[in-house]
Amino acid sequence: MHEHFKFHKPYNCLSQFVYEGKRKGSKHLLGEFYQYPQGTMAIGRLDENSEGLLLLTTDGKLSELVRSSKFEKEYYVQVQGIITDEAMDKLRNGVEIGFEGIKYLTQACRVVRINKPEHVALEERRIRNEDHGPSSWISITLREGKFRQVRKMTYAVGFPTLRLVRYRIGKIYLDLGVREVSKLKEEDFL
Repeated sequence: MHEHFKFHKPYNCLSQFVYEGKRKGSKHLLGEFYQYPQGTMAIGRLDENSEGLLLLTTDGKLSELVRSSKFEKEYYVQVQGIITDEAMDKLRNGVEIGFEGIKYLTQACRVVRINKPEHVALEERRIRNEDHGPSSWISITLREGKFRQVRKMTYAVGFPTLRLVRYRIGKIYLDLGVREVSKLKEEDFL
């Protein structure tokens, strides 16, 4: 019988259990936060600088399904500057980014301006010095997930990502405190 989990991944945590290279600084691995059963894998990844919802499972077929375009992934993104309607329209319609050394046009997606997501538990940490100017928040909902895609997309329209929080995958939402783990049932995914 397979087991499934959701985890509120903190900043500075790698989305893996084993790291072959030399870890710099205080980076953490998934197994440091919970005793997952043998064979548990992250469904997709969040880079070490990103935080939020990470799903884990012992079921490879379920992992493949959730990573597919059948599941929406929603991100809350704090960007440098006050994002313009023009930039949001470009994001919605697809922007050209680099992926594996080639140019890639992202698929159309949903983008809306939001306030700072107070309903989500976030670590209080300094993102940057306020002398660098204002920032704003948007929600981006995708059905694809290339390497560092959201960061590349916001950079391509002139508003670099300062903070990236995955809020939702399919119908599973981030409703945990930072570093908390909760068990899921297979029907939670479907």
